[in-house]
Order: sequence, then structure tokens, then C-alpha cells
Amino acid sequence: MTTADGVPLKQSLNRAIRRSRIKALLLVAPLLVFIGLAFVMPIFDMLSRSVDNPEVSTYLPRTSEVLVDWDGEGLPEEAAYAALAQDLAAGLKARNLGRVASRLNYEKSGMRSLFMKSARRAGRMEAPYKAALIKADEDWEDPDIWRLIKRESSPLTASYYLAAVDRQFSPTGEIVEKPEYLQIHVSLFIRTFWMSAAITGLCLLLAYPVAWLLATLPASRGNLLMILVLLPFWTSLLVRTTTWIAILQQQGVLNDMLVGVGILAEEARIQMIYNKTGTIIAMTHILLPFMILPLYSVMKTIPPSYMHAARSLGAGPITAFRRVYFPQTLPGIGAGSILVFILSIGYYITPALVGGQSGRFITNFIAYHMQTSLNWGLAAAIGSILLVVVILFYLVYNRLIGVDKVKLG
Repeated sequence: MTTADGVPLKQSLNRAIRRSRIKALLLVAPLLVFIGLAFVMPIFDMLSRSVDNPEVSTYLPRTSEVLVDWDGEGLPEEAAYAALAQDLAAGLKARNLGRVASRLNYEKSGMRSLFMKSARRAGRMEAPYKAALIKADEDWEDPDIWRLIKRESSPLTASYYLAAVDRQFSPTGEIVEKPEYLQIHVSLFIRTFWMSAAITGLCLLLAYPVAWLLATLPASRGNLLMILVLLPFWTSLLVRTTTWIAILQQQGVLNDMLVGVGILAEEARIQMIYNKTGTIIAMTHILLPFMILPLYSVMKTIPPSYMHAARSLGAGPITAFRRVYFPQTLPGIGAGSILVFILSIGYYITPALVGGQSGRFITNFIAYHMQTSLNWGLAAAIGSILLVVVILFYLVYNRLIGVDKVKLG
């Protein structure tokens, strides 16, 4: 068969399909560009920063080249010392030595002062450079420092990921635990996960009856309750968080009420802020709507006749709920739980304001490494680990419940 202009019908249909696909692609192209710029590229940059290690090879090029052939035993030859003296003098003149000094200082405390002290004398040194550098600072007689420089000369490193799980390379290149007083990140990961799980559980416990009321009340009352549920979204997150500070502090509203009704003595006021309790309470309140809405969207689709039929067949209220109603709400429970859990893992402002020292999350230390210590590689490694954990939870959820069953509204 052919069309009016003599073109085969099949060929004409294929052209029409191609044109429609091109039009559809052009329509979604702005969205794809936005996702690429705002989502994919930042993630790729974070992953690359977590293993990127250009400082030593870039700012100590001669030293890195000489140390390639060093076997790591004893001290390197005179050529390595001569190369280091030249690199130190050049780095001081170019004012970029601080970058490599800070990078090595992440691995071994005192490296920055060693580099800057030696660099100030490097321009006046003469052969033999080995003796001159050791005279400038006897630490250059330590083989472990040279092994560190050789190891970090690689453009890629696993040091940031090791530091993120409280591990480090030993002087001989083995992976060992950090000293106990430096072990902090693993405990923060554990605290973040269990507190996020506790917040998710509390949100589910509080949201389930509220969502049931929303789904079963008459429209007039249900709409009013829905407005109350959505009301927190109309208030700044910062305002909500600071309000909890006023409520939960020792001289706050809640303690005043407990003292006023005689439950607590004046000298026995409870510390409910700047600790784990404050973080859990404030974040439960903030994330509660994210649990209510998925549950409500599922419960609204469950016909009331199901429960009436179960009761008419002899099932008690608890049995009818357990065997008929509750299983049908599992998609909403799953969607709300994974949403609240993932959001709570990544929360930053609320734990920073109300968590004190014991209620902070690992995300607060990501901000610390980004803004204070300027160890962006370690911050990227911690963020990458959190990304992997979120993906794993998503895969587990998909395996147990199925993403196709997610209902958010």
C-alpha cells in the first residue's frame, strides 16, 4: 500500500513515528539538561573529589618522579632530597606550597609546619641536600615521611574513604584503625542511622491514626484536618526549629508546664534540648507530614465496605484490621518510611541547632569539613558513602515492596 504521494505506507508511518519521537525529545530536553546540570554533574563531581589526589604530584613534581623508583626501605638517595629542595623553593616562590602541605597534614599531623619551615630555608641550601634538609629539620630523617610522600604521589587515593570509616594507611601501606581518640566518623554514621530509624518509627506511629482520620472523616472535617497537616509547610524550617528550642529548653514552655502541674520539681527540670532527645522530637515534628500524606493517599483508596464485610463474617475489630485493612496500607507505609528515613539521614539544620554535641548527624561533619577544615575530599567521601547507603535502602525497598507500588498522593 502507498500514500497519495506514492510513498509506501510503512515508510510513511516510520517517518511519522520518528518525527513524534524527536518532538517528544525536544520537549523533555530542557528537563534533561536541568537534571544533568543540577543533579548528575554534582554527584559526579563529589565522587571524583572523593578519590582525587593531585596535590603531591602537581606541586612536588620532581620529588614524585624520583620516588617512583624508591623501594621504600630506609631513606631515599640524595637525588630525592635534591628534588624536594627544588620543589620546596619553587612552591614557596609560587605560593602554592600550602596546598600540598595541607594535603599531607590530613594524613600525618605536623606535615604542614615541616614543609613551611623547610621551604623557607630551601632557597639557600646547597649540596649535599640530604644533610641540609636533615639539618633544617630532623624529621626528614624519618622514612615514614618519605613513604607518605611516595604513596600520596598517586593521582588517585583511597585515603579519604579510609578516613571516613576511621581507618588509615600505616607507614608500611597497610590499612589499620586510627587511634581511638581520632575515631569519630563510624560512631556518627551509626548514630545517624539509628536516630533516623527512630524518627521514622515515631513518624509512622503518629501518622497512622492521623491518616486514618483523614481518610474516614467527612469531607468538611477531613479538609480542615488536612489544612492542619499542611500548615507546617507554610512556615520556615528555621522558625519551626527555633520554636522547639523555646519549648524544650530547661526554662522553656514544656518544663514550665510540668513544674506548674507538680509533675517536676523546680530543681529537677529535664534537659530536652541540645541532645538526642531534642533532635528526635524536632525532626519527628518536621518530617511527620511526609509520612501522613503517603499513608492518606493509600487509605483513601480502601473501600470501607471491606472492613464491614470482615466484621459481618465474624472477625473482631482487631482481626479485621490486622488481616484486611493493615495489609492494604503497606504501600503507603513503605513509601512514607523510605521517604522519611532518607530525608532524615540528610538533615543538617535541625541537628545543628537542637542536637548539641550528642544529637548531631554525620551531615553536620560534612559541613564542618567543607567550611572549617576545608578537607573537601573527606567531605565528598562521607557524602558518597551516604549516597551508597541510600541506594542500598532503595534497592531493599524495591525488592521487598516494589517501587511500582509507591503512592505519594
